Amino acid sequence: MKSPVSLAYGRPYLAIPGPSVMPDRVLRAMHRASPNIYGGEIYDVVAGIWPRLKAVAGTQQNCAIYIGNGHGAWEAANANLFSRGDKALVLAVGRFGIGWAESARAMGVDVEVMDFGTSSPVDMARVEAALRADSGHKIKALLATQVDTSSSIKTNIAALRAVLDTVGHPALLAVDCIASLGCDEYRMDDWGVDVTVAASQKGLMTPPGLGFVWFSEKARDRCRGSDLRTPYWDWELRANGTEFWQYFNGTAPTHHLYGLSEALMMIEEEGLENIWARHRALAGAVWAAFDVWASGSPTIAMNVADPANRGCSVTAARIGGQDATRLREWCEKEAGVTLGIGLGMALPNDPAWHGFLRVAHMGHVNAHMTLGVLAVMETGMQTLKIAHGEGGILAATRAISSR
Repeated sequence: MKSPVSLAYGRPYLAIPGPSVMPDRVLRAMHRASPNIYGGEIYDVVAGIWPRLKAVAGTQQNCAIYIGNGHGAWEAANANLFSRGDKALVLAVGRFGIGWAESARAMGVDVEVMDFGTSSPVDMARVEAALRADSGHKIKALLATQVDTSSSIKTNIAALRAVLDTVGHPALLAVDCIASLGCDEYRMDDWGVDVTVAASQKGLMTPPGLGFVWFSEKARDRCRGSDLRTPYWDWELRANGTEFWQYFNGTAPTHHLYGLSEALMMIEEEGLENIWARHRALAGAVWAAFDVWASGSPTIAMNVADPANRGCSVTAARIGGQDATRLREWCEKEAGVTLGIGLGMALPNDPAWHGFLRVAHMGHVNAHMTLGVLAVMETGMQTLKIAHGEGGILAATRAISSR
């Protein structure tokens, strides 16, 4: 349904789970002439990036930067972690867990996937049983996703480490934080994580194009002989090079580095604890609105029933029938708000695909932005006559005011 006059004119808002909103400070930092890559300012910029990148991941160990997206960061981790024929146990709670498994398998890794579906968290008892069954310790690494962007399920990473320790299994713990870093609490060293994977375009508020791999000294030592490693993906010189070009295996991604530097300074200024609290509050507002909307329709529901198992960067939800697609199209065309598609809940050629969507609340996002998205969604449901409980916006404002 199209209104006589579109209200979409003005600054659009991209409420998809990455690329996230790019701060003006980051964009201004990137808007400059190319620097000298053989000395001078860019060297100082990169020197300032390393400690801040380690701080945001909660580690004092090693960090490597790659020119690539999250899929590239997966490949970087795989190339350094494994030799051909090594075994990985992948814990999948959505499309991106499956994606990491597919990436590793395509590189020659023997991958076992423990699939928990798209609405349920990791069952720690099943993981413990699988590790105990691996008496020969063939599993070299356990791969998990802290928050799967498709399902919005959050995995308890500290609990995974506790399971490994309880069993006494030597497998390395590798975690995909692409959708969670800089949004949800994450403490690599405190939680005993060996490898962390992330990318620039979500909580780190920088345009797509940079992938990151943080790795422990244990992982560094254990994986020195990995035969999947190639000169480009090798994390050793990227993290511990003696010449500037070695950090990037060639020409540095200069303008992304300027943007990343500014984004990391913004994170430092706000403080990680405050950032995590902000994301919890904004996520709570979204969840409160959905609870009320769902009270008036059996077809509306959040994908993850228990709030303890939800990531604070994105909310996956069901609207039902064709209504999620109808609502997304109305929000974008009539109000300038772009919501995320329901990735991984059904195949695009399945009519059920049109019943799912995602609302992002990650990175450079504040109360008026999130409340604005919810108000647009509620307006769209009213306009399109999609059945829903009344008062979702009031519930969202109360969630924020009572935090």
